[in-house]
Amino acid sequence: MSKQGRGSAVQKKTSILAALLLWMVVGLEYAEAASFIVGDTSGWGFKSQNWPQGKRFRADDVLIFNYDSTIHNVVAVDKAGYVNCKAPANANVYATGKDQVKLPRGQSYFICNLPGHCDSGMKIAVNAV
Repeated sequence: MSKQGRGSAVQKKTSILAALLLWMVVGLEYAEAASFIVGDTSGWGFKSQNWPQGKRFRADDVLIFNYDSTIHNVVAVDKAGYVNCKAPANANVYATGKDQVKLPRGQSYFICNLPGHCDSGMKIAVNAV
């Protein structure tokens, strides 16, 4: 009987160790997500189009769009919306001036859809791996 008792203790310790290891792995993955302020200190504006160049984005990273909400917005669009500076009817529109958007894996596109803003460079394309 004592062997069975020891086996149970070993199984419990192994289960606890496995759970702890899983928690650490999940925690490390979460800790790897980064936040990026779009446009850096200038914020989301007319010179944002080239801001993503040279940066490496991962799925679950967060883009922070800081801007004056009385004169701009942020609209998540598809590639056609980005190229043509037109937001589809079902697009997600952000307008708080301090919007945070979690990136999915793959390509994401954002524009300001106020007249002339996107055409003036207020748009970004971001690829998250």
